Amino acid sequence: MTEPTAASSPEDDAPVAIPLTEPADGVPPIIDTPEALAEACAAFAAGTGPVAADAERASGFRYGQGTYLAQFKRAGAGIALIDTAALPDLSSFGEALGDAEWVFHAASQDLPGMRELGMTPAKVFDTELGARLLGWPRVGLAAVVERELGFALAKEHSAQDWSTRPLPHDWLVYAALDVEVLLDLRDRLAMHLEAAGKLEWAEQEFEAVRLAPPPEPREEPWRRTSGSHQVRDQRGLAIVRSMWEARDKEARRRDVSPGRVLRDQAIVAAALAKPTSLDALLGVREYQSKGTKRRAPQWYKAVEEAMALPDKALPSRRAPQGDGPPQQRVWKDKRPEAFARLTVARERIAALVDRHAVPAENLLQPDALRRTCWEYADGGEEWIRAFLAGRGARAWQIDLVAPELSAAFAEAQVPSEG
Repeated sequence: MTEPTAASSPEDDAPVAIPLTEPADGVPPIIDTPEALAEACAAFAAGTGPVAADAERASGFRYGQGTYLAQFKRAGAGIALIDTAALPDLSSFGEALGDAEWVFHAASQDLPGMRELGMTPAKVFDTELGARLLGWPRVGLAAVVERELGFALAKEHSAQDWSTRPLPHDWLVYAALDVEVLLDLRDRLAMHLEAAGKLEWAEQEFEAVRLAPPPEPREEPWRRTSGSHQVRDQRGLAIVRSMWEARDKEARRRDVSPGRVLRDQAIVAAALAKPTSLDALLGVREYQSKGTKRRAPQWYKAVEEAMALPDKALPSRRAPQGDGPPQQRVWKDKRPEAFARLTVARERIAALVDRHAVPAENLLQPDALRRTCWEYADGGEEWIRAFLAGRGARAWQIDLVAPELSAAFAEAQVPSEG
């Protein structure tokens, strides 16, 4: 097999990209009725080859990560733009595609939404992940399209509120162009991956993304409130928790992004001030705007509930550690042998990254590396292989990493005292 390598970088004097302003066959009418969906199902079932797929959400505007527009393209069928607010069940469309390969750019972002719509592809090709495995420095869709196809994609509508209806025409142009180029891009990436000896790696990665389970709900998600590190006492943290939960409930009820209901900055300000009356809360600068002032009684109720909690019900100052190793800063004192293993292992992983031009996080997840170094006791390469497989590492990753970790663990020496 060809030794895996990085694809060559584009020449400095590469031609200027050609702006891509509209799909070759124009922008089709949006599909928002059962009758139009049935026609699309028939057309795509009769089409041939892979299916380009993409989705648009309303992140930052709506609660959650629901899909509001789904885009597809297939040879012989053209482009379909499906209004998923009007048609939330696309299982019939998924069935029409059969076992066709779906081509995404960053599939992990779009697959959960596709599943919510009733569709699960039988096979996936991810052009972003392919570009990562090739070691390309820029892997966004616009950058990869420009590099490989010579077209410039405008990205000014990527952060729009896609729950807007009716959708403006220029937004639909943007959405259609995202799938217009994916099939050609897929062929180019497959060619590069084959030439670099990495196509088998990519196929394993694509399948892992396709089969990835939904993420586990975060424990104590309120701790991710931006700026909450400033709150150092338990009573203040209780206010953060109470206000976060009240905001989340309101955001869900209104189907609005939580940050548009109440900013994190306002939650932290209340936790630091610990107001003992509604007037005191209104005296905090973050509660003096018209919208925030109007809802201040609602937020003060959450403050009151936190202030009334008995001490034993207050949250810990430290976030839960989970079942993983402790923070690395304590390794050297608590488990010096594990610290020594991690130090040498990182050096060997860095050498592998350079040799194969693969980002470290794609070669082996940092958490898997830390856990392996922490939990290893004995067993050599066989133990390492089994442990990594249990952590979800793919066969190509294990084949590359396990021998290096085995050698690193044998090399690592615990510093002697004195």
